[in-house]
Amino acid sequence: MNDPFAKLAAGYNSSGGTLRRVVRHELVDRALAEHLSGPPARIVDVGGGAGQQSIRLARKGYEVTILDPSPEMLDEARRRLASEDEDVHRRVRLVEGEGERGHEVLGGEKFDAVLCHGVLMYLEDAWPMIQGLSTLAPSGGIVSVLTKNASALAVRPALEGRYRDALSLLEADRDLGRLGVITRGDTIEGLSEAIAEAGLAVERWYGVRVFSDHLGDSVPGEDLPEILELEWEAGKREPYRSVARLIHMVGRRKPV
Repeated sequence: MNDPFAKLAAGYNSSGGTLRRVVRHELVDRALAEHLSGPPARIVDVGGGAGQQSIRLARKGYEVTILDPSPEMLDEARRRLASEDEDVHRRVRLVEGEGERGHEVLGGEKFDAVLCHGVLMYLEDAWPMIQGLSTLAPSGGIVSVLTKNASALAVRPALEGRYRDALSLLEADRDLGRLGVITRGDTIEGLSEAIAEAGLAVERWYGVRVFSDHLGDSVPGEDLPEILELEWEAGKREPYRSVARLIHMVGRRKPV
């Protein structure tokens, strides 16, 4: 089977230590803590790739399944797990498969939390994936999605001084990402509607990378704690969260 993400894997996995990656994973981790029940709750990370978020959760005691269609991404997750303690390693299960078919691939299993971070932007239509995610969550379970903010695509190039590019993106819903691939964005309204149609109630949404997105491949410095605190607080309130590069939305499965 052809791996459509093989060409992206090396670039994505090599950027894990950049400021923008650290900010993303730290902020998502903080937000998840606001909505997750404590360990040993069961989590499935759909499109979880190399396990950047999942391994963090396994260290905290969660039982995590990474469901990803890319063998190369899963191989990277295995390499990362090899350096973890045995108790962390055994709490992570790797499964190859598509998120849209997660219910079938995972044999109808249900999970306390269903994560899908950094995946929707690679799909032309987010609706089938969101429907697939909802089938993995029981009544009261959460679904967490992280995607590109279509309403803020012009912010990054403008802050980088690329004003002509910024102007062209004011009415766009997709742009060229850091990995050299054109990816699609979602709006708060459209994402909320898709989540509601999937039988989920939006619990809260956060903006991710309001002030640090344009810093490219900068690495974290001594001011990282201050950056994280600023980004965390800004990402919870208007008008700042609306111009963040990423949208992190958490929905909860409605009681049947």
